[in-house]
Amino acid sequence: MAVEQQSGTSTPVSSTATLSVPPSPKLRALSHDTLKKLSKSNLVAASTVIEHLAARSSSTVFVYDLAEQTGFGTLTKSWANAGREFASVVSLQTRAGAGLSLVGRLSQGPSKDAAKGAVLTAYTTPTGLAAMVQSLSYLPPATSSSRLVIQVPTVTPVGESFSLSPTLAPFSPVLPILPQGFTVLLSAMPQEAVDLAALSYRLPDTHVIHLLDHHSSTRETGHAIVPSVEGQAAEATLKEGLAKAGYSYFDYAGDKEAHTVVVLLNGPLALVAKALASNVAGLGVVVVRVLRPWDEDALRQVIPASAKRIHVFDDVPTATTQGPLYTDVFASLLDPSTPGPVVRSHRIVPARTQEFTTKPSSFTVFLLGLIPANIPSPRLHGPEVKKLLFLNSPSAPTASVPRIVEQTFVSQRSIAARLLIDFDAFSKAGGISADRLIISPKDESLLPVALTLPITLDSEGEADFIAVLDQTLLKSHSVVSHASPGSVVLVNTSWSALELISNLAPEAVSLIRERNLRICVVNAKELVAEVKSSGPAETAVIYLVVLRLYLGIIATPELVLKVARGVLADLVSTLDVEEIAKRAWEGLVEVEVPASAEEVEVSKSTPLKYFGFNAIAVETPDGETVVNGARLGSWHDAAKHIIFPSAFTPPDIQSSSEYPQNPALRPEISDRTFLITCTVNRRLTPEDYDRNVFHLEFDTRGTGLKYEIGEALGVHGWNDAQEVLDFCAWYGVDPNRLITIPVPGFDGAKMHTRTVFQALQQQIDLFGKPGKTFYSDLAEHATSQPDKYALRFIGAPEGASTFKKLSEKDTITFADVLRRYESARPGIEVLCELVGDIKPRHYSIASSQAVVGDRVDLLVVSVDWVTPSGSPRYGQCTRYLAGLQVGQKVTVSIKPSVMKLPPDSQQPIIMAGLGTGAAPFRAFLQHRAWLAAQSIPVGPTYYYFGSRYQSKEYLYGEEIEAFIQDGTITKAGLAFSRDGPKKVYIQHKMRDDADELARMLWDSKGVFYLCGPTWPVPDVYEALVEALCKYTGQTPEQAGAFLEGLKEEERYVLEVY
Repeated sequence: MAVEQQSGTSTPVSSTATLSVPPSPKLRALSHDTLKKLSKSNLVAASTVIEHLAARSSSTVFVYDLAEQTGFGTLTKSWANAGREFASVVSLQTRAGAGLSLVGRLSQGPSKDAAKGAVLTAYTTPTGLAAMVQSLSYLPPATSSSRLVIQVPTVTPVGESFSLSPTLAPFSPVLPILPQGFTVLLSAMPQEAVDLAALSYRLPDTHVIHLLDHHSSTRETGHAIVPSVEGQAAEATLKEGLAKAGYSYFDYAGDKEAHTVVVLLNGPLALVAKALASNVAGLGVVVVRVLRPWDEDALRQVIPASAKRIHVFDDVPTATTQGPLYTDVFASLLDPSTPGPVVRSHRIVPARTQEFTTKPSSFTVFLLGLIPANIPSPRLHGPEVKKLLFLNSPSAPTASVPRIVEQTFVSQRSIAARLLIDFDAFSKAGGISADRLIISPKDESLLPVALTLPITLDSEGEADFIAVLDQTLLKSHSVVSHASPGSVVLVNTSWSALELISNLAPEAVSLIRERNLRICVVNAKELVAEVKSSGPAETAVIYLVVLRLYLGIIATPELVLKVARGVLADLVSTLDVEEIAKRAWEGLVEVEVPASAEEVEVSKSTPLKYFGFNAIAVETPDGETVVNGARLGSWHDAAKHIIFPSAFTPPDIQSSSEYPQNPALRPEISDRTFLITCTVNRRLTPEDYDRNVFHLEFDTRGTGLKYEIGEALGVHGWNDAQEVLDFCAWYGVDPNRLITIPVPGFDGAKMHTRTVFQALQQQIDLFGKPGKTFYSDLAEHATSQPDKYALRFIGAPEGASTFKKLSEKDTITFADVLRRYESARPGIEVLCELVGDIKPRHYSIASSQAVVGDRVDLLVVSVDWVTPSGSPRYGQCTRYLAGLQVGQKVTVSIKPSVMKLPPDSQQPIIMAGLGTGAAPFRAFLQHRAWLAAQSIPVGPTYYYFGSRYQSKEYLYGEEIEAFIQDGTITKAGLAFSRDGPKKVYIQHKMRDDADELARMLWDSKGVFYLCGPTWPVPDVYEALVEALCKYTGQTPEQAGAFLEGLKEEERYVLEVY
């Protein structure tokens, strides 16, 4: 039936208003005046203003991946190429040691940054800031020409659905180690966030951390924001700067004679607490705006003398973590000479913060429970506030409807309209967008949109109006639960009324009856079927219907058209506006839901899902949508697989191990992998020596990594970052684009998604040696006939000699082949599959875990050479290892080895190592020394070591000398071939000890080990044969057969390469 003109919602809008809505701006390189104009028109979010301010006030902006995943930094990167007035941008990944790049940039002294005052800005999240704090202790003191500003959007994924939360829990535990010289500011409201961001750049003698509410406030549009004028004079002090902007260290709200006072950090929940305190007698709230430097006097001044109980709310990761805010408050109020108020700590874990933000009523109940009196919970906003919820698919043609509705109201002098857009990337393929629009009188005290219209699991109904623009959501999700009693639910659907009711879940039907909800439907697509520009026309129809339902009883076709005409002229300028309005009016119908359950025939449905908002989208100036930092058409795949990969761990992967395998850690690798931390990277050879032999130590705590004596560590190395970027630029592929690659061995059943840069740097063997099949496969992608024939020839049997020259003499790489045959350019996904993965490189472990504990050591020599054409070449993994920084994480696996100690510790062992072949023998010696220290009998230990110069390449020489002195090494044969007039090698030293070696092997079940390059194997073998012949009287053939037999017994062990 047609909709009756009864009031669906009351309205503060004048029935005579005529509105003309300007289009949404595309923010490119804006001047301050232009940005100011747009901000005053309420079209720009505070976060955009802050990014713009940072990009124009800094010499360089460092955008960490975690920040861009929250939608903060994307615009800064898009502006970087707009002109000199914008800062250059450096993109960084968050890992252990994050922040060292900033330290290095500010520690360089004169640099290109000095010309602009060397004000560096970094964007990161509370999680990223926690990883950065330890590195910040190395920052030089801030000066007017050298300082750091860190803008921190407070968004953190929490819970099983990785819902976005404003919790500061990741940062709280590391706040006590934040070095002096930092100012920490917190903002909650949009204008406040812009003001404090601007103040950050006017404090000349301090580094600044600014934590801003990016969970809701700074992402909302509809606020009239006045951006600070750039280039203002520096403030003399923080206090003066705050006062000039109208702020102070602490805000107090509530009863001036309060006996109960709550202290909490500035943020969305602080705004709720302030709103509550203004309506509750006996309650006061202190909001901390400046966390560092801490001002004890200022705190004491704002707390009323009547206060008896002080409750301090600390965001903490676990309930056992002591919050730093409590420590600060307690120390400030501690006075042994007076009784003073009782200070109590409340540790708010992320799950509790999420409960409070998704259901603010639970937070008000919690606060009221701190007051001795029984006080009913007051309303946090007036009845004039109207809350509209739009649910849709992000890529739907009607996705812009909420923005257009907002713009209809935002230009009115007496009305405030605020819009917040969030996404659920997990619960539905293609994602879900939730647009929350709050319309209120201009003078209404405002809470963040996310708290004014919360969307929670057990919602009692908060929305005054719901528009379901994707009909499938009614079958899959709990939608009507968010509608307040008596409100309107609009559904854009192709279903008939009967089909709509039959597709509702039984619990939805019950809620519709219990809350007396009005269900209205419109088929926008059908109404504009004859219109060429169906997308804009559908949007126009939905917009008109929303206006009609909002205006309620005063709505008439003429009034709706009058209000909407300006918008429709921009939206569907080529159409007959009156015809569209007429179709929209006639096409809206109300569905009667039968009063009794017996009259309703509903389909059996699976349990309805709930919304969990876990993704943030940003539209760049070129119209591209960037979601959680990922640039691609199918943006929800980025949110699913890149940002939150563990959410999609196959359910059959279970482990009872204390340290289970992380399936997100190199999913393409079948081996058990571990993520260990580099703690030492020390060169052992002199800097001017032509061989770089270096010693590495890794911390394995918390990984469960265990290894046996003599085993090898498989290092999953990365390609050089700059070479990868150079290749991407040459190949014409965006390194930030996402690609999905099959996991080998699963026939496409398992996939993993990462950026092109991540794939080419961390997984694909782009700079490795191609096999013959690569040439044949690549030929199929060549568009030039000469390239096609050349590639086919090299891959064919006839091209064996050419292939051998390219592979062994020219040491050509996959990338070289692609550059040589430029017409062969398969898509990047295909190329990744053609090239294949980087194989782990295995290095003998140079430590005994019984001795070093949670540590593993390696001995490595850098591999480099020059091709016949003069091109430098580097060993992929040794180059990676040589460049490791302390704190850097490395993916490794363990490989069993033939290098094992004999089962009987009294069996003699003879070790012969050349160069880095000494690695496993260091582990052997450590273990035998450990046995001896426990009074366990140990057999003779002979150690032969060879290198060129004792002064330059006596690897672990001090340790070896110590082992000789304490008797761990029974006898050492050290051969330094270039030190004397005659070259001496280990086989010469072995001949000197021929009788002892033969006796140990023949009579005492001794074990011989050789580790190192292959070239000395024949000479060492000959030396042992001669020794056995002399000792036993056997022929060389018989002695050789004896050694071959020792191989079977694992007593003649070779590990050569």
